[in-house]
Amino acid sequence: MISYRSLFCVVFWISAAVLVPVRLVAQGADAQMLLHPPVDSWPGYHGDYSGKRHSPLSLITPENVKNLTLSWAFQTEQSSQIKSSPLLVNGILYFTVPDSIWAVDARSGHQIWHYTYLPNKGLHIGHRGVGMYNSYIYFLSPDAHLVSLNAKDGSVRWTVQVADTTKGYWTTMAPLIVGNHVLIGVSGDFDNLTGYLRSIDPETGATQWQWDSTPPAGTPNQTTGGMTWMTGTYDPDLNLVYWGTGNPTPVLNGSTRPGDDLYTCTIAALNPDTGKLAWSFQASPHDTHDWDAVETPVLVDGDFRGQPRKMLMQTSRNGYFFVLDRTNGRSLLSLPYGPVNWSLGVDQQGRPIPNPAKEPAPDGRLIAPDEGGLTNFRSPSFDPVNGVFIVNAHPSYGIYFAKPADGVYGWSGADYDVWNKSVIEAIDYQTGKIRWTHELGSDAESGVLTTDSGITFTGDDHGNFLALDSSNGKTLWHAGSGGTIRSSPITYEIDHRQYVLTSSGGVMFAWALPEENK
Repeated sequence: MISYRSLFCVVFWISAAVLVPVRLVAQGADAQMLLHPPVDSWPGYHGDYSGKRHSPLSLITPENVKNLTLSWAFQTEQSSQIKSSPLLVNGILYFTVPDSIWAVDARSGHQIWHYTYLPNKGLHIGHRGVGMYNSYIYFLSPDAHLVSLNAKDGSVRWTVQVADTTKGYWTTMAPLIVGNHVLIGVSGDFDNLTGYLRSIDPETGATQWQWDSTPPAGTPNQTTGGMTWMTGTYDPDLNLVYWGTGNPTPVLNGSTRPGDDLYTCTIAALNPDTGKLAWSFQASPHDTHDWDAVETPVLVDGDFRGQPRKMLMQTSRNGYFFVLDRTNGRSLLSLPYGPVNWSLGVDQQGRPIPNPAKEPAPDGRLIAPDEGGLTNFRSPSFDPVNGVFIVNAHPSYGIYFAKPADGVYGWSGADYDVWNKSVIEAIDYQTGKIRWTHELGSDAESGVLTTDSGITFTGDDHGNFLALDSSNGKTLWHAGSGGTIRSSPITYEIDHRQYVLTSSGGVMFAWALPEENK
């Protein structure tokens, strides 16, 4: 295995080399590439539109993965951690921290250009990447502006405001490109904000349509919240985008917002051309525990209990694994995938039924999972070879308090984590049963990538990159990064060589087999 000292000697040497000029011409991600990504590309946040984060590549196998070595490393020299999922188009990688984008040669790690968003306003809590349409890059700034850049040199085409930061909005997500629509969502935890998904014209920056996940300000008994801060998925056959929404507000006090709080903590299916809602499924009706349902809605075609189905799968923050028929939103399976004690079961629609005894209270309530949820922003993967949904899960318990002194319109509560751990879980999507688990420590935040050859790539809470056997979860390879891993791996093949790209702290790492072993 690679030692921290030898690894970072290499990083130091390579970081000095990234300023070497290279002559590469950036080309675009056209509709065909986005629909059917070639093996030398990763043109969207999830790779393809499905959100499966599964690659057909198989040059790296369970037998030879132990020989993986560092091909190159790119040092951003930023204090912000890389949380983004890189894009790869025509040999060029694009990745971000909250106010910067880098274009880097995917073969060598040499920098091509670097763009900095100069206003540097807004919350710098992380950034998940960019979108690409033809030869243009689309970047959401911390202060809620959408910036369009020329992919060849990073020059700015235009900038438009997509939310008002003075009201408490910010933006962190990677846009989803569908046809001639740049789909963007918003973040914000204040109690007077309407959540929405917006479609932007990629040429002009003009708004094409907006779908509100909560009613406009001033609506009687108004529910606010329902933020749309993670990238959705798309089915080109049904022409529907699938997007998760966040929790209602006030967050832990539901007394001012009786009822289900429609379209919060929800998976919504929308027509990308009009923004019209086709159907919705509410993962947490009347949420009072801060459990967003923005987790990736993964699209899978296959048999479900003997019948061909177009399915949508989500491991939700509230602790439930959902399998839906994505043509109509009807539930096929709703089961916990870890400790869950807040519900009384599920209703006829497959939605969990909140237990009133598990509402936050002045003397505290022990709830599973905790406020961070059984999973969160970490990307899962669906492995069609083994028929399992693989997720970084956090079995946990927290104590939720109601705090009347905060008033009915504030956060009106607090939550305290009392126990948690991190595990990789492989869930049998037919039954909801756990096939295997792999412990990661107490607070691992890496996403997951699987490949046709039978490997699961992820990271643990000690800063180790891991390759696991997808059939049983056993460790096949690991390498220390010396930092914190809060991103999702990707893989690509160039010149008949497969690379696995991971990041830790402010460093991007590219791994490959030695030339004689590839």
